[in-house]
Amino acid sequence: MSDAEHGKSIGVADLRAAADRLAGRVIRTPLVHSRTLSDISGAEVWLKLENQQFVASFKERGAANKLLTLSPEEAKRGVIAMSAGNHAQGVAYHAHNLGIAATIVMPKSTPFVKVSRTRKLGARVRLEGEILAESAAFARQLAADENLVFVHPYNDPAVIAGQGTVAIEMLEDQPALDCILTPVGGGGLVAGCAIAAANHASAVEVIGVEVESYAAVAQHLAGRPVSVGGATIAEGIAVRDVGALPLAILREYGIEVMTVAERLIEKAVIQMLEIEKTVTEGAGAAALAALMSNPARFVGRKVGLIISGGNIDTRTLANVLMRGLVRDGRLIDLVVEISDKPGALAELACIIAELRGNIVEVQHQRLFSALSANMTEVELVIEAQDTAHGSAIVAGLEAKGVRARRRDRLVLSRDLNE
Repeated sequence: MSDAEHGKSIGVADLRAAADRLAGRVIRTPLVHSRTLSDISGAEVWLKLENQQFVASFKERGAANKLLTLSPEEAKRGVIAMSAGNHAQGVAYHAHNLGIAATIVMPKSTPFVKVSRTRKLGARVRLEGEILAESAAFARQLAADENLVFVHPYNDPAVIAGQGTVAIEMLEDQPALDCILTPVGGGGLVAGCAIAAANHASAVEVIGVEVESYAAVAQHLAGRPVSVGGATIAEGIAVRDVGALPLAILREYGIEVMTVAERLIEKAVIQMLEIEKTVTEGAGAAALAALMSNPARFVGRKVGLIISGGNIDTRTLANVLMRGLVRDGRLIDLVVEISDKPGALAELACIIAELRGNIVEVQHQRLFSALSANMTEVELVIEAQDTAHGSAIVAGLEAKGVRARRRDRLVLSRDLNE
């Protein structure tokens, strides 16, 4: 039997059996209504908060279900998995609970927080390969060398069934959902959701979401060559090699996969934090990014968003939040020319204070400048109330005879034009 044929053999009974196995082992996460996101989007928005799992990701479900279906002989041999972080933690955590030795192979670029947490959960961690595909090749070889059971993150019937329990719970808690939006990496979660939705009493549309730079599933479904790569904060779905099993399921059920821009994922991370007071990683916010990128499509519909993970590096989160302030016009970057004399910087600071701006950073540039030797450039990062206030600060400086030019306008205009 081929992988594709095997994929079609996965049914809702497998999902319900997985749900029975997982009872008491994973959290039945809440499905919460968001009044604010509903008001903004025009849809009735429900959030499935899988970032509240113990390892902050839905990946626990598939990993645990797979481990619980191992034979005693397989469990004794130990398991190995490749992962950019969330599957790794899910395997490590449940393997430890079941007394199974676990080895995890992760790409060298995996955020430090995911590496350290996986180690703390008791797994042996190997950092191999620049991308997940290279990590997978190494893991396959190590599995053969050490006779370990390979636990694939998405191309496995037991894993797909485990992931599908997310949608089972969503449709039990809110049977009237019209649509489920879910992030897509290798395809295991969206495949499981497709099976659950197809067996629901009423029609439920399932839509997958990929980041534009890693749109492998969308390219496969469209019959185009796969071309992916580049940096992304959505590393949890930055996958090149799509699973044959989930791909067969997506084709069988006619599932659509949307793509969203990197900047929209950043914005969705900020919205989850500012509106829902919930921390998500880039991949975890992809469903919200898709909703906000095309509100006309979902207006008036009951839409369930799978918030799939909360394992974001704190420095990355800080960068995303600060970049969000720039895009909102609440941080402006000015280059100001002042006299290189005692007290000149203090005078400049007083003018900015009078204009109700808050200086966040300041840096002198005396050497690499075409100005007179008795002048200096000062680069300032200033906090403003909003875009209009930022413009007022610049105008106020110019009214005082201070020459200033903005460096943040390129970033802002690029975002507005995309």
